[in-house]
Amino acid sequence: MNLIVEAICAGRAALLLGDKRSAIAKSPINGPVEIGPRGVAGDEQVDRRHHGFPAMAVHLYPADHYAWLRENFGELPALSGPGSMGENLFVRGVDESAVCIGDRFRLGTAVIEVTQPRQPCATIERHLGRKGIVKAIVETGRCGIFFRVIEPGTAEAGDTLSPVERGAADWTVRRAFHLVYGGGKPDRGELAQLARLPSVSDRLVNDIRRKHPMP
Repeated sequence: MNLIVEAICAGRAALLLGDKRSAIAKSPINGPVEIGPRGVAGDEQVDRRHHGFPAMAVHLYPADHYAWLRENFGELPALSGPGSMGENLFVRGVDESAVCIGDRFRLGTAVIEVTQPRQPCATIERHLGRKGIVKAIVETGRCGIFFRVIEPGTAEAGDTLSPVERGAADWTVRRAFHLVYGGGKPDRGELAQLARLPSVSDRLVNDIRRKHPMP
């Protein structure tokens, strides 16, 4: 299934509540843009400790989740358009329960690969001005998706996000998200299996080891 990329977005750092600097508020780019190993050209990543891994170069937050956010948390003025959830790719019809770790897609002339779910953090709530959003994301698995860039290229709004190769069919992004970030005591065998996937991100493996240390 080919999906239309309605916008490709980038952002620069700005101050949020509490004097935290973040580039979570992104805006659509006009015309073609380079997609490289570090992500979308012109997109700033402030917290290099938690972001900026090559395996987290491109972020997609499903556009269909915007309606869910507004339904549950009100109008949310900061949710003003593409890029408002920190995503580089604004695409409808994507579901974390149908996309798997290792899935590859063509984006313009680039090829990108799914590496991990997005872990929600307090920055989202500072940006949107509502409490409880992180908890709701954790409960529902409406987390978003990170990709690494396999083949650099160029892309622009109106291009398609086209599947080119299936990854680990048993490991949907939502399953990985709930296992690592959902709380409780996850199955250690499943954690080890996820960590061994060839396409999984180093950041997710680090989080597995940090949050769920093996005896």
